[in-house]
Amino acid sequence: MQALIPFPDISPEIFTISLFGMTFALRWYAMAYIVGILLGWRLVLRAAKTPRLWRNDTPVMTAEQIEDLLTWVILGVILGGRMGYVLFYQPGFYLSNPAQILKVWEGGMSFHGGALGVIIAAFLYTGRHKIARISAGDLIALGIAPGLLLGRIANFINGELWGRQTDLPWGVAFPTQAAQYCPDVAGICARHPSQLYEAALEGLVLGALLIWLAWRRGALKMPGMVMGTFLAGYGVARFVVEFFRQPDAQFITEGNPLGLAWRMGDYGLTMGQILCLPMIAIGLFFVIRARRNA
Repeated sequence: MQALIPFPDISPEIFTISLFGMTFALRWYAMAYIVGILLGWRLVLRAAKTPRLWRNDTPVMTAEQIEDLLTWVILGVILGGRMGYVLFYQPGFYLSNPAQILKVWEGGMSFHGGALGVIIAAFLYTGRHKIARISAGDLIALGIAPGLLLGRIANFINGELWGRQTDLPWGVAFPTQAAQYCPDVAGICARHPSQLYEAALEGLVLGALLIWLAWRRGALKMPGMVMGTFLAGYGVARFVVEFFRQPDAQFITEGNPLGLAWRMGDYGLTMGQILCLPMIAIGLFFVIRARRNA
């Protein structure tokens, strides 16, 4: 009999309230966004209020500017994340059903789209206030890891974005009908808890690396180092996890069971891996540039 871990009995909703005939629920996923943004904001503020971390002991932004930028970043995450999912993963469906684009509460967010949204928001804000853009990017990158950690844990609690089929002892039996559809398995189907892989690599490991670079290695004195490390680090982590993560259903066909978005013979890349390649390249560019300038 295969060893596996039963899916924990945790409701996706923390609590529900009924008012005036309507039901309002606070979900773990929403709480992850809220707490992740608050933790990231506090971490960024801490860095901005520590002059010794910066070149000439002069932080690139004030506390008031960071609070103003937070609103722009939140909008960038939501709008960019949604539009990224629409354009990268299901453009045909949303082109035929444009009204569905607004139904964010039904799920469907892309990290790569959210990242682009944050970049655009930060570009506009820093240009408007004449703030050094690359150093501001370092500051923003420093605060992203807590949201990634909590967001992936919330994905696990929701029983979504699970991994490929596995016979490893830490495989998880996710309860949904789609997760239990494994044609070559008689009985319970165990899958990689790829959400937890991402939480560990993108949240804990990458977050700890960025904090170490900023506080112990003087990385904020080298514009582009923290931002480049984040981009390259996330890209590598996500690229690796994609080998264990179940691709989106729209990419899976009878002749393409691995859900590869680009194929050459028996090999190829998933959509997530394709989107990670430019992140890795851009991140390495900023890291090399920062080291040369330093």
